Amino acid sequence: MEFDWNQQQRDFRSTVRAFIAANLPDNWEAVAHGPGSSAQTTFSKTFCGALADAGLLVPHWPERWGGRDADPWSAFILAEEMWAAGEPRGGQYMNVNWIGPTFMRFGTEQQQERFIPPMARGETLWCQGFSEPESGSDLASLRTRAEKTESGYCVNGQKIWTSYAGHADTCFLLCRTAPGKGGISILLIPMDTKGITVRQIPSIIGEGDIHEVFFDDVEVPDTALLGEEGQAWEIVRTALSLERVGIPRFALASRMLHRAVGVLKKEGRFARSAIEQSAKAHAACEVARMYSYNIIDQRCHGQPPGPEASAARIATVNAERQVAEFVVEHLPDALAGGDAMLMAHHQRAIVAGIASGAAEIQLNLIATELLQLPREPR
Repeated sequence: MEFDWNQQQRDFRSTVRAFIAANLPDNWEAVAHGPGSSAQTTFSKTFCGALADAGLLVPHWPERWGGRDADPWSAFILAEEMWAAGEPRGGQYMNVNWIGPTFMRFGTEQQQERFIPPMARGETLWCQGFSEPESGSDLASLRTRAEKTESGYCVNGQKIWTSYAGHADTCFLLCRTAPGKGGISILLIPMDTKGITVRQIPSIIGEGDIHEVFFDDVEVPDTALLGEEGQAWEIVRTALSLERVGIPRFALASRMLHRAVGVLKKEGRFARSAIEQSAKAHAACEVARMYSYNIIDQRCHGQPPGPEASAARIATVNAERQVAEFVVEHLPDALAGGDAMLMAHHQRAIVAGIASGAAEIQLNLIATELLQLPREPR
């Protein structure tokens, strides 16, 4: 097995790094502290527009949609470097990683022509309406309903923990069109549609990052339906597989671990306990990286997404948590305003086990689908 990068991949990584160095402002670390803030959202549109102009926003997309038909490794190298820098694309990483590719596979020609080009230009922000107050990661129990009307659907319900909803242009909404697991559908709803109310949820993970979203008699046309009625499970399974491995959080975790170790060495405090704990955290980052690389290799060979994506996700959650715990243990002052980027990473590590599907759900998927363990009788 070849573990090294080829020259083309090394050159691409160098190009991305050079772009980041040239386009991040001097106050970037302070801006990165609020991934869903107004400042970050505004900056991300400028940054992503420049990325698009440089051919670096969606190089892995087909040429038809503004890409260069690059392979999955290019997409992952791009994502690694963006996350190592604190993800200056903001919420637009969702467009790049999974929303755009999902439309390419399941969207109508009209939906593709309407929604994909603005993503490729870095002009738009989406939010995903998945979790609900009494559903969480159990999407089968969601209650937001879309009742058929003469011209489309009337939507009523509530979503919670919705990232970027305060600035999003459109919502990728899961809703119930019929009873049971097979009665869940996806609607694409502009966030300025009458009847939608967004309320920010105060939190410790960053300004403007999560929200409640209420839908009160929201009228949408038939053309808002993505795929067929009841097809949500198939679509979401594909989308979440792309998202879970498309977010290399371990890249930022690894960089912040090295940063923290550097501070301790400079201060003469890198003693035995710190050495041992940092070594374990570094190993966790490497496990997450190699597991993710395995998934990308599978994509390059045309293999369909499987439960291995959940295992890679758990490895990344573990890496994030171990680095966060190391900083709490050895550099607590950094989390009290001493280092904006270490603080930003700590905040993101808090939600690592929730975003893209709760860690507990991922563990269940690993047990049943990857390890094929029997379920205990109830």
